[in-house]
Amino acid sequence: MKSLRTPADEAEACAIQDELRTRVVLDEPGPPPGTGFVTGVDVAYDDERDLVAAAAVVIDAATLAVVEEATAVGRVAFPYVPGLLAFRELPTVVAALESLTTDPGLVVCDGYGQAHPRRFGLASHLGVVTGLAAMGVAKNPFTFTYEQPDHHRGAVSPLLDGTGEEVGRALRTQDGVKPVFVSVGHRVSLDNACAHALRLAPAFRLPESTRAADTLCRRALHEAIGTGFGTTT
Repeated sequence: MKSLRTPADEAEACAIQDELRTRVVLDEPGPPPGTGFVTGVDVAYDDERDLVAAAAVVIDAATLAVVEEATAVGRVAFPYVPGLLAFRELPTVVAALESLTTDPGLVVCDGYGQAHPRRFGLASHLGVVTGLAAMGVAKNPFTFTYEQPDHHRGAVSPLLDGTGEEVGRALRTQDGVKPVFVSVGHRVSLDNACAHALRLAPAFRLPESTRAADTLCRRALHEAIGTGFGTTT
């Protein structure tokens, strides 16, 4: 595990991204869909108390059954800046992952990887600092453009930057439901990431890994607030 660096300001954060981006591995296919474990990670915030709760939920990739869960709660260490959200979320996400006794396998982030202005979103940042294969499945296309995929489940279309470079794909996970946006993070191919996202979403728009992590991090935040975590006297 590489040490996490908390930047002093936006300029330093961008410099860290630029440095770590050179370590992203894009030429590995990643684990085959439906094999091993997949871990969903997500965070919830309480802005009033400057708290962030992270959840990591390991599921069996073949059955989608939950294998293990872990949470972590901490202080928000960096202000909200679009494109730099990883610096707010990573410390607690990594803490949750480190609490697991199970190998996380492929990590699925509720966010972006290469679909990022500096090609270094949360999924890429997390992959580099942990060494884990990681991908992003986001709810919106961020600053990128795409054509609507066909209406059937499994249809895709390229997610493009201003130069026409493909940075991810819009993926229809359910017939007639708006797509999700898949991008490579680290040590997984885009084809494979899309295949994983589709397999992980048999009944709903979002992957089961993301849905489980979302529910768990919200519960962890509620419980932390209820116990007075982060309060001062």
